[in-house]
Amino acid sequence: MSSLRPSVARTFRSIPLHRYALVLTPLALLVACGAKDAAPNAGAPAGPPPATVGVVTVASEAVALQTELPGRVSAVRVAQVRARVNGVVQKRLFREGSEVTAGQPLYQIDPAPYRAALESAQASVAKSQANLAQATAQVERYKPLVEANAISKQEYTTLQTTQKQAEADLATARAAVQTAQINVDYASVRAPISGRIGQALVTEGALVSASEATQLALIQQTGSVYVNFTQSTTEVLRLRKAIAAKQLRASGDGSVPVRIVLEDGSELPRTGKLLFTDLTVDATSGQITLRAEVPNPDGMLLPGQFVRVRLSQAELPAGILLPQQAVTRTNQGDTVLVIGEGSKPTSRTVKVGNAQNNQWVILDGLKAGDQVIVDGFQKMMVPGAPVKPVPWNASAPAGAPAAAASAPTAAASAATK
Repeated sequence: MSSLRPSVARTFRSIPLHRYALVLTPLALLVACGAKDAAPNAGAPAGPPPATVGVVTVASEAVALQTELPGRVSAVRVAQVRARVNGVVQKRLFREGSEVTAGQPLYQIDPAPYRAALESAQASVAKSQANLAQATAQVERYKPLVEANAISKQEYTTLQTTQKQAEADLATARAAVQTAQINVDYASVRAPISGRIGQALVTEGALVSASEATQLALIQQTGSVYVNFTQSTTEVLRLRKAIAAKQLRASGDGSVPVRIVLEDGSELPRTGKLLFTDLTVDATSGQITLRAEVPNPDGMLLPGQFVRVRLSQAELPAGILLPQQAVTRTNQGDTVLVIGEGSKPTSRTVKVGNAQNNQWVILDGLKAGDQVIVDGFQKMMVPGAPVKPVPWNASAPAGAPAAAASAPTAAASAATK
């Protein structure tokens, strides 16, 4: 073997240098590829990172158990503007849909015939006053004569009767003047109450009648409105017992507050108060009509509008509210996912009450301090795998907590590249 080594060495020395390059280059490429394939395998993680989920921490608070009922809005005061004299409408003196004050002129009916009647009545008063003056003078002139027996007592009695008739005629004439003046005033139609006036029901040139009581317009007071709704006798009895036991938070004046939900689902910011106005039970339905008074300075509520009334029936001193998306409701029961030991989500059965503002009232199954998963369910690909809980933001879109938490990882990966 030692004798072969010099010959091998001489053989390699006899090969040109460019032949060495052709042989060694493929070997170097194979070594490099092997090292490249081996590097990721050496530093690869054991598994995917934990999924980021949004959670809420359970906290107990005083929660009112509410009932949502349909109701209708009605104005506090309503006045129908009607014609009180016959005649032709000359002018309309208001703008439709505007606010009017009590006593404000609304229409002008032709007053000419009523002014003529007034002048005739005033003339009758003047005539009656003259007749009365003449009769009074005769009575005064004949009084000493009857005392002296210069005239008969019968004649003097006739003069006194004539005087009294003249007084009665004067009173009748004055009453006719008042009637004529009233008709002249009625020709100018005025608002009976303050409020918002609706559309004009007649136009200029229309003939209106007092006998038919032609309606001219409608005025409604909507600064505060009534909301009428019905409830069963059982619920009303329970409500009255809760009020008597002081299980409800009352307003400053002792009334029970109610919330109004509009047709688009939004809640009116102002709170109304419950009025027990009609406690007669409807024999056909077993329902009782209740009424709530609600402030309405901006006119959001209109008479006849359909709304929903949220009425507190009782109050839980230590209730729990959860976003509705955190609860899974099935025929087998209601469940939530709670962060357990090792940050692993576990299913827990809960008892759900009524809904309040897109939240469920949880009556049983949770305690203060539990972390309930609200968002990020789609990221939990492996059941029972640990997760990374982050506080849930109600105003952020779905998946936002997870996206925010993964942003540093993505930035680090970009920096490594």
